[in-house]
Amino acid sequence: MLTAIVLTHEHGDHANGAGAFARRSRIPLWMTAGTAQALGAPVCDAVPTLCQFGSHEHFAIGDIELHPYIVPHDAREPCQFVFSDGARRLGLLTDVGHVTPHIEAQLQGCDALILECNHDLDLLADSAYPPSLKARIGGPHGHLDNEAAAALLARLDGNRLQHIVAAHLSEKTNTPWLARTALGSSLGGEAARVEIASQDGGLLWRELV
Repeated sequence: MLTAIVLTHEHGDHANGAGAFARRSRIPLWMTAGTAQALGAPVCDAVPTLCQFGSHEHFAIGDIELHPYIVPHDAREPCQFVFSDGARRLGLLTDVGHVTPHIEAQLQGCDALILECNHDLDLLADSAYPPSLKARIGGPHGHLDNEAAAALLARLDGNRLQHIVAAHLSEKTNTPWLARTALGSSLGGEAARVEIASQDGGLLWRELV
């Protein structure tokens, strides 16, 4: 049963429909103060329960503890999360322009990781996107490319890592094979360990033991 919606930031591919779903399901909608300010009254005043959290404050929803952390992205107050039940940790990182030491520290020792592999650098450069969009996607407040995600994964302690998922793949400037190959290079060539979250199908349930 769904008990809450938590937003990372206000961009439409993450926030569109969240308010309407929260109203229909009568469940709380969680976000930072900056995200609430960016979304404004049409969303925030219409939900049954609006909950705000600080991007450095841990909080709990039911049995799940959420550890937000700030990320460089072109939004008002974007954050990502590490989720924990007290024994296991799931790290989430998407919508980030570059990796900071703070991000790396937050994702150490996770049992599962969902990492943004938004684009391949060559495919982005050769795409039909206008120069301004290419600069935004590949800029320091845009999105993480395959090689940058792989470099981060290589620096993390993977001793507890049970699942690694490549997420937020662009349909025009990336492919599952490229993302899987890049992350697999940081797992000793074990590309088969890398799972892909698709835009249409999402990801099937996975268990942490």
